[in-house]
Amino acid sequence: MTKLLEQAVEAMRGMSDDSQDALARFVLDVARDGPPEPIPPAHRAAVLDGLAEAERGEFASAEEVEAALGRFRR
Repeated sequence: MTKLLEQAVEAMRGMSDDSQDALARFVLDVARDGPPEPIPPAHRAAVLDGLAEAERGEFASAEEVEAALGRFRR
């Protein structure tokens, strides 16, 4: 394991169980290089809205990203 990956795992130890599980699912999806995890029907509209925003070039500001990430930090 690389030093950077070890640092990432250590940083995740302080996160809630739900956040750890979400990150674990993401990492496993990337590592498997298989089909992506299905989108739950309740989230489908939000995902499609986000993709449409990205196609239009509508991205979050650095401040919005920092505020969102701040919710995961302890």
